[in-house]
Amino acid sequence: MAGAHSLSLSLFFSSLILSLSAGSVFSATFTLVNRCSYAVWPGILSNAGTPQLSTTGFALNPGDSFPISVPTSWSGRMWGRTLCSQDSTTGKFTCVTGDCGSGALECGGGGAAPPATLAEFTLNGADGLDFYDVSLVDGYNLPMLVVPQGGTGGNCSNTGCVVDLNASCPSELQVLNAVSTSSGGGGGGGPCVACKSACEAFGDPKYCCSGEYATPDICRPSTYSEFFKTACPRAYSYAYDDGTSTFTCESADYVVIFCPTPSAR
Repeated sequence: MAGAHSLSLSLFFSSLILSLSAGSVFSATFTLVNRCSYAVWPGILSNAGTPQLSTTGFALNPGDSFPISVPTSWSGRMWGRTLCSQDSTTGKFTCVTGDCGSGALECGGGGAAPPATLAEFTLNGADGLDFYDVSLVDGYNLPMLVVPQGGTGGNCSNTGCVVDLNASCPSELQVLNAVSTSSGGGGGGGPCVACKSACEAFGDPKYCCSGEYATPDICRPSTYSEFFKTACPRAYSYAYDDGTSTFTCESADYVVIFCPTPSAR
């Protein structure tokens, strides 16, 4: 009887541990919201060595939202792809901005082709805090806001870039949506649909913070990064913009909003 009792206790505690473990597998809910007047196709890339999420890409129509359960200690990035379509002959899926190169709706481990506005996260990092930011280091393609909910500690503040930088993007940084010849446009021109970083546009180490410029003391803000910083003071504007652009929170859920209203700064 003693053996049976010990076995029962062992099974009970094993079940309890499994139950507690199952309850802690998902530490946060991320809700992606599309307030744009057009469809957005979110892309998600998990960092190496962290758990993969249930999806890496999907469609989000205007006004729609999509919740995702995110595991403990996940780190990665999210972004919005725009002007996406699927080739009727080959079935290949491509996007004019933020394309992840997978040729499919799901990015499957592919990252965003610059320029793209990025929301970056590291959950349950140092001191149990989540670290998050919105980065324009790889350029900009649409407004984005990250809103922590229900968190404590750290600096649980909204961050992002809520303005349309495509409208004011310097001409040398603009990505234009080429007008098709079938529409009478001759294959050139078109509206600006994304704004490159100076690094992407020129490849100069002083803009990329590479080579001899690969330290924060030497790589300083440029007139181009200041364009992004002035418009979006809480977003990363260049590689060493940590001080005003990284935020922390503990035990929070997060809402990632594409095209937030300007009042939601």
